[in-house]
Amino acid sequence: MEQQAVDALSLSGSVVQDLSIWGLFIEADFIVKIVLVLLIAASFWTWAIIFDKVVRLRRLRGMADDFEDDFWSGGSLDNLYDRMDKRPLDPMGAIFSSAMREWRRAAAANARRERNPASLQQRIERVMDIALGREMERLERQMIFLASVGSSAPFVGLFGTVWGIMNAFTSIAASKNTSLAVVAPGIAEALFATALGLVAAIPAVIGYNKISGDLNRYAGRLETFAGEFTAILSRQLEEG
Repeated sequence: MEQQAVDALSLSGSVVQDLSIWGLFIEADFIVKIVLVLLIAASFWTWAIIFDKVVRLRRLRGMADDFEDDFWSGGSLDNLYDRMDKRPLDPMGAIFSSAMREWRRAAAANARRERNPASLQQRIERVMDIALGREMERLERQMIFLASVGSSAPFVGLFGTVWGIMNAFTSIAASKNTSLAVVAPGIAEALFATALGLVAAIPAVIGYNKISGDLNRYAGRLETFAGEFTAILSRQLEEG
């Protein structure tokens, strides 16, 4: 009778245990709570980065369209450069501005009449490459974080799960009760960490692949513009 009363008391205590997401978090072990907090923070930061990159790339593509319309409109490149800010926000404009700045410096030094105009062309290509690399480095910031979350979040969640299951089995051994009502809450708390790890990792992987593809296409667009602008300057050097 006494053993049956203990089992009934244990069973009733497990029934009233809160198995909601918040309840699982509150009842989790301290180490598991740290893991859960880290995964939740990583998930929020991942979504913030994805949203920022998608919006920024969409805005930059629109700015590039507007700049190319002005560039290929047939107007003077000097006038276009004079209308631009000293530090353009558009990476394509920044590449154009860096090349025109070097061109004007060479013109001021009468470099257009030098015997080796190829050196000027090489300098312009070099400054455009530097500007392109600098702009792409800015756009690619925080991409490493997405890759790190996508690759490590499942393992962090698995660590929380393993730790939680160890504590669950320890509690089961201490209570000497193997009923499902006693075992289930501890296992649920442990698996909650794995679920959060996947919640953080899946958007990070998808977002990283999508944004990386968009960045590669945008970098190719900038490289194409730099090559076309180099050809224009090369023709002007030959004519000059």
